[in-house]
Amino acid sequence: MMAKRLLIVAHSPSPNTAALRDAILDGAGTAEIAGVEVIALSPFDAGPEDVLAADAVILMTTENLGYMSGALKDFFDRTYYGVIDDKQGLPYALLIRAGLDGTGTRRAIESIATGLRWKAVQEPIICKGVWRDGFLDDARELGMTMAAGLESGIF
Repeated sequence: MMAKRLLIVAHSPSPNTAALRDAILDGAGTAEIAGVEVIALSPFDAGPEDVLAADAVILMTTENLGYMSGALKDFFDRTYYGVIDDKQGLPYALLIRAGLDGTGTRRAIESIATGLRWKAVQEPIICKGVWRDGFLDDARELGMTMAAGLESGIF
């Protein structure tokens, strides 16, 4: 059986956001989950070919001025039309590191994902306010849930 591919597109410009990305990777790479290849890329390094090869995507961004990071916006700008026809229904999940409430960031990303006809497979995780170590548990669980869902064929 061919391995399914989970693509993580994570903007992680700080030690805390890098820790979130690493926690997602840790969860997705749990030893109990076999048959899922996990690829993590910066939004600047990910392109249409990476999305086309993916069976599911986790998007991670900081909230910048009430919007997604410029890096994630750049990713969407470069990939949107290259994947729109072939990746309809792509399962995705979202994690936002928000200093405020993440509302504008969530709305913008969900709008783009709706245009792509991607399918959100869970409510976005919004890590709001002052840093808490519990954010890492949420990120780890997100990675594990996405990888387990792919492995089991739930999505």
